[in-house]
Amino acid sequence: MRLSIEEAEKLANKLKFRHEDNTVIAVVQDYKTKEVLSVAFMNREALIKTVTTGYLHLWSTSRKKLWLKGETSGNLQIVVDIKIDCDEDAVLVLVKPMGPMCHTGNFSCFYRRYSEIL
Repeated sequence: MRLSIEEAEKLANKLKFRHEDNTVIAVVQDYKTKEVLSVAFMNREALIKTVTTGYLHLWSTSRKKLWLKGETSGNLQIVVDIKIDCDEDAVLVLVKPMGPMCHTGNFSCFYRRYSEIL
């Protein structure tokens, strides 16, 4: 999936970014298995870079920094499609994973059952 810069700007203008940090929630899902890989945030720049390059970009709320997922690990996430929720304040990003999504090396960030952390 790749949009022109004009289409990307139009999409970004439609979204309702949260006022506190100018982000939207980004749920990342494997396009084939539908497994949820991660929940993260995108600011306007991350959204535009994602839809114009075809690679998942996110906004780190802790580091206050834009990042290309997989830039250092090589585990890029190729964007297949993006869906917008009914309130226009969250996105569902369907990706073709080129490796694990989680920084721990697990395929998904959701690899633990609740009982494992009690």
